[in-house]
Amino acid sequence: MAGGWSRDGAVQDQIDSSVEDAVAAARSRLIGGESRLHCEECGEDIPQARRIAVPGVRLCIACQNELDNSQAKQHLFNRRGSKDSQLR
Repeated sequence: MAGGWSRDGAVQDQIDSSVEDAVAAARSRLIGGESRLHCEECGEDIPQARRIAVPGVRLCIACQNELDNSQAKQHLFNRRGSKDSQLR
């Protein structure tokens, strides 16, 4: 399919690059190592069950929920205004 001024396959290259960036970002958020006994944010004790269930945990449940909610709000954008939405 012709892409105007772009070479053939440029759109697929852009999609592949977006997917690779998303995978790299997800991998960078993976935790590992030894679990902490106390939350890095608030200093509360992290229950042993959580430390066992999530190896390398650094935050208590309340602080982790707050972090997850703030990250989810940052990723919201208008799909109708996104150039990627026109490709679907």
